[in-house]
Amino acid sequence: MSHLRAKFAKPKSKSELAKEMRETVPEAGRIPHVTKLMALAIRLDSLLDSGLVANQTEIAKTVGITTARVTQILNLTYLAPDIQQTILELEPITDPRDPFLERDARTIATNLCWARQRKKFAKMMKRSKI
Repeated sequence: MSHLRAKFAKPKSKSELAKEMRETVPEAGRIPHVTKLMALAIRLDSLLDSGLVANQTEIAKTVGITTARVTQILNLTYLAPDIQQTILELEPITDPRDPFLERDARTIATNLCWARQRKKFAKMMKRSKI
């Protein structure tokens, strides 16, 4: 009977594993917050239209946010359809800061004239260098 000698490597620490992962996996980025909220606004609007939820208060209670916040999110649906599409198609970002804030998009949505919205949105996009 022969004896085998096995040599086991020392287990790596969590920080060593994390460093190794960062080095081997390219950073894909994250979806901008405003993109997620635009998708949520469209979904909530469809739930309201279909009657699956009675009103904004029901959404707020179910999700655990205020009715005012639900209103803010739903106000994004007042943006011109092409602006909504642009927001939904924003590329993933690696920068910790979003290209623009949801608040900025909501401010544009308060103007119900789509032509004016487009001008303000274009100006905002230019400022954010997207």
